[in-house]
Amino acid sequence: MPFKLPSLTTVVAASALALFISGCDGGDERARDADPGTTEDAPRLDLDRLYSLPSLIGTTPGLATWSSDGEWIAFAWNDGARPFRDVWVYSPYSEELRRVTTHADERPEDSLHRGISEIAWLGADDAGLAYVLDGDLHLVDLAGMSERIEQGRERIRQVQVSPDGRYLSYVAGGAADGREHTFAEGGALWKVPLENGVPGEAVQLVSAAEPKAFVQSYEWARDTSRIAFVRADNSDMPERDIHYYAQGGELQVDTVTRAFPGDETTRRSLGVVEVDSGNVRWLELANDQYPIWNYGLSADGSRLFANTSNFVVKEHTIYVYDVASGARETFYHFEDPENVIPGWQAEWAPGDDGLIILTDRDGWYHLYHQAEAGGTPRALTSGEWEIASFEVDTDNGHAYFIANLPHPSERHVFRLDLEGGEPVRLTGEAGTWTPTFSPDYSSAALHFSNDTTPPDLYFGRPAEGADSIARITDSPLPEFHEHRWATISYPSFESHVDGATIHARLSVPPDFDPQKRYPLIVGSVYADAMRNQWGGRIAHPTWGIDQYFVANGYLVLNPNMRGSWGHGKVFSSGLLNDYGGIDTDDIESGVRHLIAEGYVDPERVGIWGSSYGGLMTLMSLFKKPGVYAAGIAGAPATNVWHAYPSQKWVMGERRGDDYPDRYRRQSALYHYAGLQDPLMIIHGTQDPVVLYSDTIALVERMIADGKQFELLTLPGGSHSWATDSLEQTRFIFRKMVDFFDRHLK
Repeated sequence: MPFKLPSLTTVVAASALALFISGCDGGDERARDADPGTTEDAPRLDLDRLYSLPSLIGTTPGLATWSSDGEWIAFAWNDGARPFRDVWVYSPYSEELRRVTTHADERPEDSLHRGISEIAWLGADDAGLAYVLDGDLHLVDLAGMSERIEQGRERIRQVQVSPDGRYLSYVAGGAADGREHTFAEGGALWKVPLENGVPGEAVQLVSAAEPKAFVQSYEWARDTSRIAFVRADNSDMPERDIHYYAQGGELQVDTVTRAFPGDETTRRSLGVVEVDSGNVRWLELANDQYPIWNYGLSADGSRLFANTSNFVVKEHTIYVYDVASGARETFYHFEDPENVIPGWQAEWAPGDDGLIILTDRDGWYHLYHQAEAGGTPRALTSGEWEIASFEVDTDNGHAYFIANLPHPSERHVFRLDLEGGEPVRLTGEAGTWTPTFSPDYSSAALHFSNDTTPPDLYFGRPAEGADSIARITDSPLPEFHEHRWATISYPSFESHVDGATIHARLSVPPDFDPQKRYPLIVGSVYADAMRNQWGGRIAHPTWGIDQYFVANGYLVLNPNMRGSWGHGKVFSSGLLNDYGGIDTDDIESGVRHLIAEGYVDPERVGIWGSSYGGLMTLMSLFKKPGVYAAGIAGAPATNVWHAYPSQKWVMGERRGDDYPDRYRRQSALYHYAGLQDPLMIIHGTQDPVVLYSDTIALVERMIADGKQFELLTLPGGSHSWATDSLEQTRFIFRKMVDFFDRHLK
């Protein structure tokens, strides 16, 4: 019986959780709408209020973790709808919910500080919790007595507790500044003995070795005897200076470690350290610049698998090592020269009987069991749907996975008996579910959101079905429920180029009239932009501006173009070597579909996106003049020669006779001559991901060619320009609204 939300009267008022599950046939129009009254009754959406504190939608709970006995769930949350998250605990048995730290009370109200960054239960008896705040280690008991623990380390992170509860472990040293472009440099691995939940003196297990080296990740063996780890080293990567002007007009320089395609990249070392002795066994990799997607020790710690691929993700290989000798064997290997999405994962099968492997070898990401090296993988799941991730309950012989069934926009939790049988769906309501299971898998903390419901945390027991579900947090403010929000549906349509089926998310006003013709905004365009969760794509805080556009008479379309996950290998691989090509064709197909439906005015279509979405916006305007009446490109990736090296998954290697033409074909810098329609470019000067100088290079060429456009420069703005500050967010979004209103209304 699937998990379902209980009767709303047992949790919240009906207006707070207006959900229903649609038919499982993935129909063309599956609309959901929370209805507090007529449009006239609801207050008008105000852009400033949408992006101010306290937040209308509340604060997303996160970092859920279970005590070892399954009696408590700890998580980070703020019940006052402010960003700073404290530690909270919830007992599924007594239904007690309480905050156990009070740091948020000490923070200024306008702070965007996210608060506590990590949580771990201490010791075998779960006497209390360790947590990290501003890189410092703190302890707190369930009564709320909290103290900072001086460990003599800088920027503590990746805090874990050993399976037997005897040790606390973490990575610490010199660290990143929190921006997405920097690496956590200089981090060593440490162990700390625990006595009755109290940490002792820290002992270094694995050194950083070099100033630009750091322990990237690590994993305990189930018997606590060993730790497997990956150490990364950026010493060979080039450093680049980012010159920018900050507040007050002062020139500043950031020096960042940043590779372009063709440069040296991060080098990785794979090792296993004996917890008691500190002895390290280094294991040989095929190529130390190849990615390691995941790895894991067998139950007794004697063997280690490493799930890897070549740099351009065209060859997938899983190695298994004998830890004592370091001997390596190729357990699994599969080549696909057209692959662009590395969604691979591996885990040990129950009893260490080989591996459970997530691979798209047959065209869709599914689970396989392979018992021995070089053996034939046995399919455990199949169908025209995909699995995003999974975990193995080794004690009970089950796998739990998240998949996009019954519709590509959704993410549901399933249980699979590894001995055979069909997957059992455990979540019922349409939306996006992410579970955190208790140690014995009898219970789960469930992060849930859908098109009408901002994210919150729930509790459930898979074996008991719908009656077990309880809502733990209620994040949105009462004011949230007074508004009429957009109605969401999921149309599908055919590509006008090759007939491929494309799915999209469409937002329309609550009083939508299909007999009218509306202006349309396509965006923010990006891969994987179609999702049944609050706000759709959540990498940028676009939920508010999307709702504002819809409330002011626009339709908003988010298509899942080629290169998006979840639609099979044939669909995703269509993007290979074609940034700004087939992806922009797919976007245009969505525009054509809505125009053909009769409710979009073909003269009033706008498009916008940021980063890769900025590239797609520019290419759409440059190569398809007249399709769009206006476009906004944020931090646009105009020059793929300066992309991250991992973008070679799509762009291809920077070698071969065809590569110069191939890179020019995918770079907006060389296609500006086709610009005829209004364009605004938004870019922060401190962006190390997409360099502001690349925007200047494009601007210079367009000026020389007599092109008209608008440039909005954000002094000191980062790549995530919409999250730098609330003031900047409101400023930019007002500019975007004004621009589209001028050209589309």
